[in-house]
Amino acid sequence: MWGLAALLLAVFSACRARSGGPAAPPAFDWRFAIGGTLFRDDFTAGLGQWTIEAERPGRIEARNGRLEIDVPAGCTVWFRSKLSGPVMIEYRAAAIGAGGPNDRVSDLNCFWMAADSRAPGDIFARRRSGAFADYDLLTTYYVGLGGNGNTTTRFRRYVGKAGNRPIDPKDDLRGAENLLAANAEQTLRLVACDHLIQFYRDGKRLFETVDPQPYREGWFAFRTTQSHLEIRDFRVYRLVPTL
Repeated sequence: MWGLAALLLAVFSACRARSGGPAAPPAFDWRFAIGGTLFRDDFTAGLGQWTIEAERPGRIEARNGRLEIDVPAGCTVWFRSKLSGPVMIEYRAAAIGAGGPNDRVSDLNCFWMAADSRAPGDIFARRRSGAFADYDLLTTYYVGLGGNGNTTTRFRRYVGKAGNRPIDPKDDLRGAENLLAANAEQTLRLVACDHLIQFYRDGKRLFETVDPQPYREGWFAFRTTQSHLEIRDFRVYRLVPTL
């Protein structure tokens, strides 16, 4: 299997070099290799790759290399392309605290490998209001980074049932080291590699689970509520399992 993984990684690297795409980051877990770039958005050409679900009007713009989400209530920004694993999603993001009306420094959240239990084949077949409860019917992985007014950081595996957001006590983190600092950019990496599900911040693994029934495909979204976020350098990479 190691030989096969090395061969696949070489093929992906060659394809990336021919296409002129950005180099993938080095592997940081022995259980997978990082292959070619599947998707990217440098946020210089508008919101063409994204769909917005907002509870109330706000300012959501992609320009000058940044996606800015400045909203007074719940908001989900979906990447339109469906993802099929194994993949790693990577982006840099900051929660802005500069005195603006929504600068709460809270809820730098995300969904990945998401599907709607009412229409699993098309996340956009059912429109949601942007209110958080509307997302209970997803099957998805979710991290709320600095949620609840920047008092918690949590990982959940949604099961597609209203009012049911399961959480393992070990995946409910507190303490300043697990929360947000105003205006501090961080690199976030979300992994869905077969049964292995992970979430990293600045190279530190905050969450890992081995899911016996993994969500192998679905959609990604940024999620927040009453907050001001800046995001850049969005990438999706193919992963090659090495086990």
